[in-house]
Amino acid sequence: MRIGSIVVVVWLVIGVLACVQRDYFSGSGATCAKTGTVLVTIIAGPLNYVGANPKVHCKAPQPSK
Repeated sequence: MRIGSIVVVVWLVIGVLACVQRDYFSGSGATCAKTGTVLVTIIAGPLNYVGANPKVHCKAPQPSK
């Protein structure tokens, strides 16, 4: 159980490093697509370094008038 936890933490840290290298944390606008891309990139972890470049495209519904 302990080794599995360590593997998961290392996996997520590698995903955060990929986000930092791609400058996903810079800028002020937090959109649905940007937040989704950051989360998917973190979850992908080391796969980012073997060619995975996850992107999320979403469009939030606009409020009715």
